[in-house]
Amino acid sequence: MKVILYLTLLGVSLTMSVPEAYTQENAANHLKYNSIKEVPGTVWEQLGKKKIFFGHQSVGKNIMEGMKDLLAENPEIVIRISLTSEYHTGQKGMFGHDHIGKNENPESKISAFQSVVKKNEKVLVDMAFFKLCFVDITRKTDISQLFDTYKTTMSQLRRQHPDTAFVHFTVPLLKKSTPSLKARVKAFFGMDTGFFDKRHNVRRNEFNQMLLAEYSGKEPVFDLAGIESLTPEGNRESFTSGGQTYYSLFPGYTDDGGHLNKTGRRYVAEQFLLFLAAMI
Repeated sequence: MKVILYLTLLGVSLTMSVPEAYTQENAANHLKYNSIKEVPGTVWEQLGKKKIFFGHQSVGKNIMEGMKDLLAENPEIVIRISLTSEYHTGQKGMFGHDHIGKNENPESKISAFQSVVKKNEKVLVDMAFFKLCFVDITRKTDISQLFDTYKTTMSQLRRQHPDTAFVHFTVPLLKKSTPSLKARVKAFFGMDTGFFDKRHNVRRNEFNQMLLAEYSGKEPVFDLAGIESLTPEGNRESFTSGGQTYYSLFPGYTDDGGHLNKTGRRYVAEQFLLFLAAMI
């Protein structure tokens, strides 16, 4: 299946062949428009009037930096972004975002997001979402327990705030790396081989599959991991482990193997804007 994605960061239009696994119903939303220029001005106007909250840490900060880059280049998108520790929902037309919780403690982020929504329950928040980070899930994470906590919390929030659209995010990935002989020996004996141990990415992929299986086609899902692993040529950055194929971050979108560089943040931010526009 072919779609056209315009990578404004490169200043050119590229045809991407998107794998069928990615063209699920959850991913179709953000492909309603192929580029920012295709989105009607009335849609941007409506989106700019929404009250939005985004809880995140460093990769989320990268995405917001990419959004600011795009907003500066596209004055027709009137979205007021505000970084604030106190999200004042009494004012319509604000995209508020902030750091929530602590890295390496995903439960703290789930709890912090719930607290932010509860703190502002007297005034309607049109859209609310948060994302976990790659450091929140490692090979030692009990993803079944973590997902159960996540699912329970989101279910409670939906019941308590039926007029708020809650968006789910897949967990971002790290790039794959070639392990040294020493690392392979350590892995053989079940030892941790460091930050880029592919078993960490395996667990993140497994969590993402749980999230997609639960919410795809039912509730809005921004497949951040799917977008991060899709190359400009339409291929999938991946690796194998235990006979299974898993996704990883495309190296061209990062300088340190995890955070988004200028190219990556603009690309992801554009897909995020298109995703939000499709929700209008």
